[in-house]
Amino acid sequence: MKLTKEEIKHIADLARLELTDDELKKYGSQLSAVLNYINQLKEVDTTDIEPTAQVTGLENALREDVKEDWDKREGQEAFRQAPELESGQIKVKRVL
Repeated sequence: MKLTKEEIKHIADLARLELTDDELKKYGSQLSAVLNYINQLKEVDTTDIEPTAQVTGLENALREDVKEDWDKREGQEAFRQAPELESGQIKVKRVL
C-alpha cells in the first residue's frame, strides 16, 4: 500500500511530529512496507484458529493485598526518612 505524501504528513501531524522532506520520504516508505506486510497477513485463512491473547502459557502470579500495621517506631522512622510531608502524609510526585 503506497501512501501519498499528504497522507504521511497527516499521520505525522497526528503523532505531533515535525518531519523534514527527507524524513517524510524515508518514514513514508517504511510505513508503506509495514502496511503491505499487514495486507499479507490479512490473506491468511484463520477461520479454524482460536483467538489467543498470549502464547507462552504464563499466568499472572497474583496475591491478595494484606494490610499490615507498623508499630509506632517503624512509622516514625518512615516519616523521618520521607523527603516531604504534607498534612501528616508523605508527599510524593504526581504520577500520570
